[in-house]
Amino acid sequence: MKLTKIALAVAATAMVSTPVLATNGDNLIGLGAQSRALGGTGTAAYFGSENALINPSLIGKGQGTEFVIGGTLFKPDVKADTNVSDMTGQRTYFSQTSDADTNIIPEVSLSTRLSDHWTFGLGIFGSAGMGTDYRDNAGYDDVDASAGVNGNGSALFNGYSNLQLMKFAPSLAYNNDRWGVGFAPVIQYGALDINYKSYSAATTDVSNVGNGMSSDIGFGFNLGGHFDITPDFTVALAYQSAIDMEYKDQISVAAGGFGLNFDDNLEQPAEIKVGAAYTIGNLMLTADAKQIRWGQANGYKDFNWDDQNVFGIGAKYTRSNYWVGVGYNYGEDPIDKAGTGSTGDTPATGGMAGYQAQAVDLFNNHFFPAMVEQHFTFGGGYQLTKNLALDGAIVYAPERSKTVDTGVVSSALGSSFASTADAGTEHEVTHSQIGYTVSLRMNF
Repeated sequence: MKLTKIALAVAATAMVSTPVLATNGDNLIGLGAQSRALGGTGTAAYFGSENALINPSLIGKGQGTEFVIGGTLFKPDVKADTNVSDMTGQRTYFSQTSDADTNIIPEVSLSTRLSDHWTFGLGIFGSAGMGTDYRDNAGYDDVDASAGVNGNGSALFNGYSNLQLMKFAPSLAYNNDRWGVGFAPVIQYGALDINYKSYSAATTDVSNVGNGMSSDIGFGFNLGGHFDITPDFTVALAYQSAIDMEYKDQISVAAGGFGLNFDDNLEQPAEIKVGAAYTIGNLMLTADAKQIRWGQANGYKDFNWDDQNVFGIGAKYTRSNYWVGVGYNYGEDPIDKAGTGSTGDTPATGGMAGYQAQAVDLFNNHFFPAMVEQHFTFGGGYQLTKNLALDGAIVYAPERSKTVDTGVVSSALGSSFASTADAGTEHEVTHSQIGYTVSLRMNF
């Protein structure tokens, strides 16, 4: 009963956690301290109850009961530098580092053996999210913040975005001597908020676009299996279903302000994962490959996201009372640049090909810059007592920059210096991340 109360408390915390700029697209590269320390792997590697979050079949390798409670301090560093939002009487370039730079992501997992062949598990975790905050937009790279600059408050669109996702996944696993299967129905809670300011060159008015946060609950499932080729070599396969979500008056309203016509569905994509784990004495080597199907997910495919192939490797050295691990994770930026730079295509003229491509690029870059690709990971754990261990991990994603053309958009928005699409305006974002994960592991 105590464990259930703790799990529910963590779930409530996850629901109100701040936005995350996660790593493989908007998904965390791994769930749990051990997985994150080893490059986001864990499809075939046994990490205890944490496997309930990754591949439910592997909890069948456990004995007794294990309970893990922890969280990740996630610190993305995102900076926008653009002249697309320049307005009459203001400076040309505006630049700001996003204030959405400190996030807490809770995680809880439980596994308990029911019989020789059956194991129950539970995962409650923040799994994904993204967001930026440019509401404090008085900072500049190349000009001073003199009086009157940004007087109407619309630089960088005064933009704010916040997507939060949390999953609740009870699981059941069946295992035999050499193989196992597991299934977990998934309940997903999501919340999305997109707000910004829009400037009218014709009237010089500034209006707010957005309706406050909208939320939804969706349902899906996780399915996994593993096979021990030898006692030291395991291969595994896992599947995570897509979960469709609808955030009322969020995407449709925010995109409409840019002349785009999209609905409010944003489907978290399906994933298919394969993995292998090989143990040599005290050393375990792990490797995972997965495909995240952004290009087939409602909402993401409209915004020109592609299916993403992700690869992770890890190495873990274990002694009687401690372990250390390192890893590497790579997933190519899933967001294609669609901007053509062509002239004449604006909402006013009815042409949407060139304008829509650039507007989608701008929307992605400004509000959802999920573009980092490489992740370097390491961590370790120490057995404090017979039944209590402390685990930790650090994940670092080095800085990456992305620039999109916005000349057609600037012309349509009526920027003072961009009267034609040939003005050559652009929007650049730089993005890096570091995350610190700590968890307590209890065995009974």
